[in-house]
Amino acid sequence: MKAMILAAGYGTRLKPLTDSMPKALVPLAGKPMIAWIIDELVSSGFTDIVVNVHHFSSMMKDYLSGISLPDARIAISDESHQILDTGGALFHARQLLSDENPFLVHNTDILSDISLKDLYNWHCQNQNDVTLAVRNRKTSRSLLIDRNGLLKGWRNNVTGEVIMVPDAGSDLIPVAYSGIHVAGPSVFSLMGEEKVFPLIPYYLRLAEKYKVAVYFHNEGIWIDMGNKDGLKLAEEYLKKSKTIK
Repeated sequence: MKAMILAAGYGTRLKPLTDSMPKALVPLAGKPMIAWIIDELVSSGFTDIVVNVHHFSSMMKDYLSGISLPDARIAISDESHQILDTGGALFHARQLLSDENPFLVHNTDILSDISLKDLYNWHCQNQNDVTLAVRNRKTSRSLLIDRNGLLKGWRNNVTGEVIMVPDAGSDLIPVAYSGIHVAGPSVFSLMGEEKVFPLIPYYLRLAEKYKVAVYFHNEGIWIDMGNKDGLKLAEEYLKKSKTIK
């Protein structure tokens, strides 16, 4: 199984730590943040892991090239010259990801005990084109889904901005995206010449023709490690548990 870790970002919420290193290499309970994600992917059965790099890309390349895994391989999607946002990152890495099988995408700054294997299998069993892991939690930006769990819109809860799929209907349910999802080969079908673009607006366009669904994981932990409070919380959790699960 293939997976991609989105790790190119600047990590501005973690400054000044990220003034001298990429967010993915910020220390967390004895090892770099990204190492926890890689370990979780490998233990879940993912054998091919793609990591995109931009901020302190040379440092990231040196770290990733030094990793030796008996049961998995790591490939680098190089964005050294230009950061491509989440959608552009996926498109740029398509040759490393695309075959007949789905692949998982995981933000480098998310700590969760969600079963990645169950998420992947659920995606395959339901023949989804995209499956977004979601939770019922407070968020500044909500995905809007219908009663069948299909993506129909997005709302900025601070500004009130809304983006809707044309056939969205009414009575939509707000949920929070968890920064983890599974996508099939069809995800690349509407990607064109645009190089830099975010994923969620693209998935809203995809949802007009394809099956973009959600997968709930309301139990267990979920921590955004991309801010100082979240990083501290993750540190405390991992020092006690020694493992994500």
